Amino acid sequence: MVIETALVAPVLALMALGTFDVSKMVSKQEDLQSGANEATEIILAAASGSGVSSTQLHDIIQSSLDLHADQVTVEQKFRCDAATALVDSDAGCDASKPVYKYVKLTLTDSYTPQWTQFGVGQTINYSVVRTVQTA
Repeated sequence: MVIETALVAPVLALMALGTFDVSKMVSKQEDLQSGANEATEIILAAASGSGVSSTQLHDIIQSSLDLHADQVTVEQKFRCDAATALVDSDAGCDASKPVYKYVKLTLTDSYTPQWTQFGVGQTINYSVVRTVQTA
């Protein structure tokens, strides 16, 4: 029985460590997805009334989601009439046709699993992008 335990215990320990790390990875992705949903609501609320700037919006989302400044990117985008691509400026749009405004939100984070200490795997980088039409 001691020999069987000596053979099985390390395998069980590795499986437990792997399960823990996989759950942390899934949790981190879920946190970013939930944060992006919350940020979408903040963007829509800001667009419907207060008219906050991109910098203010960045700061609100950053503090609300408890992320670092470099983990949150807020960009204003435009779509000229029925064009399929979003552009950075509405300067090239035909003034007689509608111009639609968007906010592109990018949330990034990373997680380093425990097993990388043993030379297996690498840091996992997450990126969640949401594009929200505001007008």
